Amino acid sequence: MVSPDPDEIRANSILPARREDIELETADGLTLVGELALPADRDPVATLITIHPLPTHGGFMDSHLFKKAAYRLPALADLAVLRFNLRGVTSPRGTSQGSFDGAVAERFDVAAAIELAEFHERPELPNRWLVGWSFGTDLTLMYGNDPSVVGAILISPPLRYSRPEHLEAWAASGKPLVALVPELDDYLRPVEARERFAVVPQAEVVAVEGAKHLWVGEPYVRRVHEEIVARVNPGALPLPRTWPAAQQQHEPSPATRP
Repeated sequence: MVSPDPDEIRANSILPARREDIELETADGLTLVGELALPADRDPVATLITIHPLPTHGGFMDSHLFKKAAYRLPALADLAVLRFNLRGVTSPRGTSQGSFDGAVAERFDVAAAIELAEFHERPELPNRWLVGWSFGTDLTLMYGNDPSVVGAILISPPLRYSRPEHLEAWAASGKPLVALVPELDDYLRPVEARERFAVVPQAEVVAVEGAKHLWVGEPYVRRVHEEIVARVNPGALPLPRTWPAAQQQHEPSPATRP
């Protein structure tokens, strides 16, 4: 068996970054917990505001695509990555106040995240993109069409809570809208996705062969991260596959939550 390169970026690699705990205050009086990861020694060139999968199915700020984005993309692509727990959700960072509200009161959570990113001063968080996954894509479509947001990237969009009028509003905005759709998704597959997103002329549907809703496996994690970086900071591509071993930390194998 061939030993891995000691410098290889692995599933549990943590690359250098400035990481700070944050709190988001919602307009309906709740405190949400989160984290902001920044490049270690320079200002970010773009910002990812991530919105996690469905809390009632295990989604939280540490859902693996987003946790690995926070662990890698500040170093690999000069990005700021903002993660937070939606209302009522618990992670090792802590528990956000409130309770799940079926994509209704969560509008305040999305607004609080956008507001924090917009008014963050040191450093400024420029070129702000929303990145939703599953339930987070519905919240993005419903509540994320904000003047301070450049565009949105939707990972495994089920189009379950969002409605045609939300797509129509994104169409009218002219803002970039990218949907990463797994070939083997449980809810919405590429052919139907192209039909549903056809009302948004600028929407780009990217079908990913072999992928499933949860994007399990490093090849799929890298693919998602590359697609994100291609939109928000294409000059950082191709993303490195290695990083000096002395500058990597490693966490224990993650729990099997999405």
